[in-house]
Amino acid sequence: MRIVLAAVLCLLSALPVVAGEAEVRSAQSAIDGQLKAFLADDGPAAYGYAAPNIKRIFPTVEAFMGMVTDGYAPVRRPKTYSFGKVEEMSPTSIVQQVLILGPDGKEYEAVYTLELQPDGTHKITGCSLRASNALST
Repeated sequence: MRIVLAAVLCLLSALPVVAGEAEVRSAQSAIDGQLKAFLADDGPAAYGYAAPNIKRIFPTVEAFMGMVTDGYAPVRRPKTYSFGKVEEMSPTSIVQQVLILGPDGKEYEAVYTLELQPDGTHKITGCSLRASNALST
């Protein structure tokens, strides 16, 4: 009986890892979609990945795109990007590092925060950006 109980507990403890991986994939898909929309100059699509809190601050596509263009040039026009460290803060909250080669040829670290929405999608709640000479993955 103890062996069966131990086996069940092992299986149950593995379930959050599987769910966590799906959450991470969903969050990364949102970031990737927004970056591709930026590169395609598709403001409405890029804005669609923003969470409600961002849309309250920037209530139009034009305001949002202006903020990104003025303050986040490496995110707006990345030459390349790759996903770095990720942390699941809660079942509904993800923090994802993105390593970016900016349009100026310099390396940057963008740290995205995302929240799971009632419709089951992840939306971007924030992004902090910093220049870096030595980025870790």
